Amino acid sequence: MQEQYFREYARALGRDMEFKVYGHAGRPVLAFPSQDGRFFDFKDNGMVDCVAHLIDAGRVQIFCCDSIDRETWSAAWRAPRERLEQHERWFSYVVDELIPRVWEINGADHGGIVTAGCSMGAFHAANFFFRRPELFGGVIALSGLYDAHYFFGDAFDELAYLNSPVDSLANMPADHPYIALYNARQIVLCVGQGAWEHEMLPSNRRLAEIFREKGIHGWVDFWGYDVAHDWPWWRRQLPYFLEQMV
Repeated sequence: MQEQYFREYARALGRDMEFKVYGHAGRPVLAFPSQDGRFFDFKDNGMVDCVAHLIDAGRVQIFCCDSIDRETWSAAWRAPRERLEQHERWFSYVVDELIPRVWEINGADHGGIVTAGCSMGAFHAANFFFRRPELFGGVIALSGLYDAHYFFGDAFDELAYLNSPVDSLANMPADHPYIALYNARQIVLCVGQGAWEHEMLPSNRRLAEIFREKGIHGWVDFWGYDVAHDWPWWRRQLPYFLEQMV
């Protein structure tokens, strides 16, 4: 398997950011790490190896980016607005700097970038997709929580709203052009109903309702009561869904 490491200056953040690329060709998958994770966590937890057959066959190319959750979503000691503004800088880095690099490295159009992630990485994958659907071709979000109130409580301003899919999608007009874009893409949200998944279930159920109300063709897949919020299950789920996309 071809593996490449990059460390490049991020203008939006004023510092270097790192990412790794696995594979030589295929549909690009932008993988976000789980909460507080780094660009190497996806690989270290077996998420690259579980789709190695797709990578080696040239069907997918995995781009594992860095997060800054410790400065934003996890930084409960910082002022909410400060955390959200820093998140927006990271969002700008991914959209304006990293995405163009993905296309430079990948060099082909295989149906659009798929965002993917587990837990907090699933939130990021879905949040980027729903905010900027013109940039992406699909999303696979595993065991995510999509309600920013969980992190910011009553300190809920316009930036929190922008990064809270259960709120922003619920208020999206039925004729919003993004709905047509969503329906031209592939949307998969998956969550178990076993250990440590109970906090994830309400926002997944709410998004399933919103999809029905808005006519969004998203697949919210609820797995069994034995399915836990943990890597062994995510290593089963990612190839299951990704094989259907590529």
